[in-house]
Amino acid sequence: MPVILTEKRGDVGIITLNRPEVRNALNIEVRTAMRAALDAFDVDPDVLVVVLTGAGGTFCSGRDLKAAQAGEPMYPSRRAALESFNRTTIAKPVIAAVEGWALAGGFELALSCDLIVAGEGARFGIPEVARNLVAIGGGLLRLPRRMPYHLAMELALIGEPWTAADLARWGVVNRVVPTGGALEVAVALAEKIATNGPSAVRATKEIIQAGFDSLPERHAFDAQDAAAAPALSSPDGAEGIRAFNEKRKPVWTDR
Repeated sequence: MPVILTEKRGDVGIITLNRPEVRNALNIEVRTAMRAALDAFDVDPDVLVVVLTGAGGTFCSGRDLKAAQAGEPMYPSRRAALESFNRTTIAKPVIAAVEGWALAGGFELALSCDLIVAGEGARFGIPEVARNLVAIGGGLLRLPRRMPYHLAMELALIGEPWTAADLARWGVVNRVVPTGGALEVAVALAEKIATNGPSAVRATKEIIQAGFDSLPERHAFDAQDAAAAPALSSPDGAEGIRAFNEKRKPVWTDR
């Protein structure tokens, strides 16, 4: 069986980690295939939003430690590491649909997505410290920006898993749904996003993710305007206004 499955539902592309026998643990084969699937959907005009999920009732248990013990590195090269999804996202929004465990690199994978939908039974954690490892896949960088500092420290230093409800309380998880329903709710959210102007959605993601707040306000506006320019100059801008005035759904062409 392939380690990554892909499918399309209308404007939504779905990527499924497919190693349920090892709780979708990440090895080089999975990381390489997942990156290829993300890049393929990113340039596919038929796909406007991507959903990332796992097979067998588990999102991802993190790095394949048996492969690591056998000497397999996380990535085949330094370039592959720098181009990994954890470090380099795609232009289109990505939603994580999480059931079961999202641990270590699996939690960091979910944090790399733009929204997270989780089943009630989902559990999240970065337990690396228990094995004298360090979570270098983005969790230690992103969590303090998305939840209070002291709680991020507790999660990272103790290493015990937290519930979906715990993380939803602090805004890390967008939706908590009945167990087994994460994928369908994630797809429904993706479909809502996909009704909006594609180039405006891409620009909006770029601006929010760029975090221009580190710049002086004047320069932040300049950077924002540069990111927004392709969408604002797109024919879809005029189409959006025209469709509003004509009381109809817009027909987007800049996909």
